[in-house]
Amino acid sequence: MTLDRRRHAFREDLADERLRGQVEALRYVRGEKRCITVSAASLHRQPSGESAIDTQALFGEDVLIFEQAEGWAWAQLSDGYVGYLPISTLGKERNEPTHRVSALRTFIYSGPNLKLPTMHHVSIGSLVHVIREEGDYSEIAGGGFIFSRHLARIDTFETDFVSVAERFLETPYLWGGKSSLGIDCSGLVQLSLAIAGAGCPRDSDMQEAELGSSISINHDLSGLKRGDLIFWKGHVAIMLDSVRMIHANGWSMNVHVEPLKVAEKRIREVANGGFITSIRRL
Repeated sequence: MTLDRRRHAFREDLADERLRGQVEALRYVRGEKRCITVSAASLHRQPSGESAIDTQALFGEDVLIFEQAEGWAWAQLSDGYVGYLPISTLGKERNEPTHRVSALRTFIYSGPNLKLPTMHHVSIGSLVHVIREEGDYSEIAGGGFIFSRHLARIDTFETDFVSVAERFLETPYLWGGKSSLGIDCSGLVQLSLAIAGAGCPRDSDMQEAELGSSISINHDLSGLKRGDLIFWKGHVAIMLDSVRMIHANGWSMNVHVEPLKVAEKRIREVANGGFITSIRRL
């Protein structure tokens, strides 16, 4: 079996100990668990700020670190994605999360008062451990306070992932982005499903291969339902109803709603993105 380097930590010189016997490497190491301490940490393909960004890890997310060198950590995120993070974005292993951020975006304050200075902004899906509540605010491990009504218990989930995606309307498009400040097409799908309690791989090709079941594509694009996923090569959109879809895209450069037929024609004829490759129903 050929392993996907996006989802398995191996190089010629170093590999995850769990891959011993599956890949050849000069040495194997057990990952050290750390956590993300910034609003969103970008995962790069190479240990360089000039290297392409593949995805992001949100505040409070666990990561496994296999190597640290010259300011960079070779890491695997909680969704399995492998790449390089700036060491400055990492903290010690965190307390087990009790809550996740449920608002699209909120602040961590220095104290339980909206007039006090903020320490960070954090996006929906970020993970925190609540120590105690004081008035309308929750104190979190690591320092700071978050408005309590912007948090949800870790064991509660949204019932409609499409409604979560709709909250991102007009959010700027960002290749590799996965936060309320910038997001890409597959990041929108992955994060929306996560908030609804469903696991989802990161990239659109993974999602097309692994999510739901394939349904036939009618020549007039009829018969679709809310939540159906529409795939092109390298792109994915979510149906809002039988006609309209929502997607993060590089044409409008934001999260945008439009009729599927309009988008399909533009992608096929103008963007040279080809035909719809499949439709998946969850």
